[in-house]
Amino acid sequence: MGYGMTECGPLISYTPWREFIPGSSGKTLPCMESKILSEDPERIPGEICVRGTNVMKGYYKNPEATKQVFEDGWLKTGDMGTRSADGTLFLRGRSKTMILSASGQNIYPEEIEAKLNNMPFVSESLVVEQDGKLVALVYPDYEALDRFEMSVPDMESSLDKMRDELNKLVAPYERISKIVLMPNEFEKTPKRSIKRFLYTAK
Repeated sequence: MGYGMTECGPLISYTPWREFIPGSSGKTLPCMESKILSEDPERIPGEICVRGTNVMKGYYKNPEATKQVFEDGWLKTGDMGTRSADGTLFLRGRSKTMILSASGQNIYPEEIEAKLNNMPFVSESLVVEQDGKLVALVYPDYEALDRFEMSVPDMESSLDKMRDELNKLVAPYERISKIVLMPNEFEKTPKRSIKRFLYTAK
């Protein structure tokens, strides 16, 4: 299990499967250092920062972009997480996607989406905030529906049950108020990442 980014050539952390800690993203590579911008890096998520021999020197001919991601020699990854004393990283989500709940709790939609994507007949999902509540947008797995001779109306009738099952797996402040089926796949970048901003703005 590993975690990385292009700017780090491209690996930041890695752990062989025999030593893997469930929920982690591996241990920081020996050629790197990592830290969490948090009062309590082992318990309170903060932005993951790294430095080391495989970290880029900067973006080509773009000093402004370079200045934005570096601070005192540390590369700010834009990812939120925690770190154990031995350098094992636990990712929570992207800092740009974090949702602040009404009670002041930090919600990382990627964690909820990972649970939802593991549910039957779900191809992909996005969790967004609408009117102060969390809503899950779901694109169904149409091939799976066909294999089990199910229709979209069949799935629609089971959405409340799916929501209840999901809400048992998350913290009270992460509970979903409703699930909405999407008729088409989410729009994606060339790297096949969902263009989240197109849906959080709606």
